[in-house]
Amino acid sequence: MSNISLSNRQKRIAEIVRQDGPITGEHIAERLNVTRAALRSDLAILVMSGILDARPKVGYYFTGKNTLGMLMEEISGICVRDIQSVPIGIHNDKSAYDAVVTMFLEDIGTVFVVGDNSTLLGVVSRKDLLKTAINNGADLQNIPIVMVMTPLSKLIVTKPEESVATAARRLIDNEIDCMPVVKTINEEKHCYEVVGRITKTNFTRLLVDLAEGKGGIYHS
Repeated sequence: MSNISLSNRQKRIAEIVRQDGPITGEHIAERLNVTRAALRSDLAILVMSGILDARPKVGYYFTGKNTLGMLMEEISGICVRDIQSVPIGIHNDKSAYDAVVTMFLEDIGTVFVVGDNSTLLGVVSRKDLLKTAINNGADLQNIPIVMVMTPLSKLIVTKPEESVATAARRLIDNEIDCMPVVKTINEEKHCYEVVGRITKTNFTRLLVDLAEGKGGIYHS
């Protein structure tokens, strides 16, 4: 039973008991606006799976035995599109100085270099701009952004439908802070449209939300 897949209502019940247990079945039903009888099978599954336990005249309480399993199940159902941020791009005809201004105004550490129709061409980070700025006192206003960016051929990307666990592993393995979220325009030519961005902050926010019992906001 440890690998049982829980329904959304069962997850809500487990969270209610975790936060407010011990709590009676009647009170759980009131919280969910259903009858006690309607919860009988859900409560039985949660008890048999070891997530909850029950004591006569006391109610249900959270055992925590399968907390990790519940977390992994919750994460496995979340895709990149559920946590991605709005992409911040700069057109490829701009200068390195324009990238600095964009980073400052948007309070971000990475901007995507795009062509027409938001086609991804490259990425520029603070580190890229710093290297350029200290190189013989270079004037960033006179340096095209395409001369500073990391080109598409060297980029690590993710897609909206990819699981957050896979995307997080890619971020860690490649030791980067941000990835563009892309939609394929032409697979053979490696042509992508930028539709979002995902950063370490997105993953941190997700973990905090799950720890606070807000995982349901990522599911329809």
